[in-house]
Amino acid sequence: MNTMTQPMHSPQSQPATRTGAQLVVDTLAALGVDCVFGYPGGAIMPVYDALPQGSTRHILVRHEQAAAFAADAYGRITGRAGVCLATSGPGATNLITGIANSYLDSVPMVAITGQVAQPLMGTDAFQETDIFGMTMPIVKHSIIVRRPEDIPSAMAEAFAIAEGGRPGPVLVDLPKDVQQAVCEPGALRRPEADILPAPTSESIAEAERLIARAKKPLFYLGGGVARANASEMVRRIVEESGIPAVATLQGLGVLPPEHPAMLGMLGMHGHRPANMAVQECDLLIVLGARFDDRATGKLAEFAPHASVVHIDVDAAELGKLRFAHAAVCGNLKSSLATIDFEKGEIDAWTRSTVETREKHAPRYDAPGNGIYAPAMLKTLSERVGDDFVVACDVGQHQMWVAQHCRFARPQAHLTSGGLGAMGFGLPAAIGAKLAEPDSPVFAVCGDGGFQMNIQELATLRRYQIPVKILLLDNAMLGLVRQWQELFFDGNYSEVDLSDNPDFVEVANAFGIEAFGIERREEVDGAIDRLINARGPILAHVRIDPEENVWPLVPPGASNAEMMEKRNDT
Repeated sequence: MNTMTQPMHSPQSQPATRTGAQLVVDTLAALGVDCVFGYPGGAIMPVYDALPQGSTRHILVRHEQAAAFAADAYGRITGRAGVCLATSGPGATNLITGIANSYLDSVPMVAITGQVAQPLMGTDAFQETDIFGMTMPIVKHSIIVRRPEDIPSAMAEAFAIAEGGRPGPVLVDLPKDVQQAVCEPGALRRPEADILPAPTSESIAEAERLIARAKKPLFYLGGGVARANASEMVRRIVEESGIPAVATLQGLGVLPPEHPAMLGMLGMHGHRPANMAVQECDLLIVLGARFDDRATGKLAEFAPHASVVHIDVDAAELGKLRFAHAAVCGNLKSSLATIDFEKGEIDAWTRSTVETREKHAPRYDAPGNGIYAPAMLKTLSERVGDDFVVACDVGQHQMWVAQHCRFARPQAHLTSGGLGAMGFGLPAAIGAKLAEPDSPVFAVCGDGGFQMNIQELATLRRYQIPVKILLLDNAMLGLVRQWQELFFDGNYSEVDLSDNPDFVEVANAFGIEAFGIERREEVDGAIDRLINARGPILAHVRIDPEENVWPLVPPGASNAEMMEKRNDT
């Protein structure tokens, strides 16, 4: 990797010597890192000793998993690597779920862990774990720094790798003796950005040939569009070509739901028009997506009539699960700029997709006086408008957010996609709000996932981070209950959460403003109160424990076999 060299400090201010820990802090500042999320402990204590002398803000979370989730959200919003910091042993292992989450969703992150001193490594020392080996399958790269003078270049390399190509997490493991050792600081050597290979002329020509002859082409938009910061370009191409589009969970927001070409989310809980279009199309133009099983359903029956144009920065994804008739490898923006999307006659196809979308538009006329979560979420997103940012936990509410909320950009929809990690919502909202202080950030949580990182209410309180929490409480592990109802003969095993605490009182005990609602006529007032709150606030919303997410593709079935129950049946 090529490097650019520049002084760590100006000649006037450069100290004669620095400890390794001080070099960590210096390098974070030199790389433009404005905040890190962490939790101190013995093996990382020298870094914490140096932190107050640096310019990087430290956010003390209450659990290391929350540090990783917050860093993940920061990376999703900004496109720059979020940073989490933990000690050795349990501190480092508590980061693992967040690191895996970042890896599976291709999010830039640098995880910095303390390690026992080098003479103790391999001796089963107190709080020693091989975090390097344990995380090997879920990182882009790992570094154990052996000398203090190597810290600046190692960290600069970590950030370059995390943010380059297909983004992802990088681990930097710092033995305690390296943090404590003293050296003369050298120049900070910044790796130059890797030059990605340009798509071949043959792949471009084949893509253009397939597009020109297609009668039923369809864009398939994935999370790679956001990671490449290519949303505006993709939106322009869709509008100029008139080719309809579907999106994965991570691709939502590239096109707003009201866009005439947008057919919705595809997959297990996708919109029926989107899944129908995929099954009928004769060409899939795949942009930054990887044919995830939750999107494809039964892969052998996915888009059965379609040729595939697959454009992705990661060559390993091309042809991995579905043969690509035109495999275009390269940066998404530069690849799209080289392709002529001159299409054939597709007017009949576009009319058909519009008619299907209108026929199967979502309904919000649920019976009864209870709160219908999809309707509330839709209203909330529309009331907030283009600035709406959601950090969503995992469960039924995650799917309702994806199905019914309006997002003006994909960076505004933060959710655990590939890993499906409960507990993501609240700490992710913290990371998002610190990344974009001027945006209204909502954490949408279920009662199950919320309790996995409920301690982060203390973080909200300490720093007065004005996150707005919408807690949808069905006193159930709702998505598991739904599957038990439909596929396990109604054997409701270990999903009852009717002994939940009083969440309003819990929030108040943490010093957080909170209130509860349970009737439909209270929804508008609750939304007003959430929007207008200046500090952190929690709205506890009771919903029907028997409400299901529809549509649903049964496990092992094709996307053509969607189950759907209308609200009036």
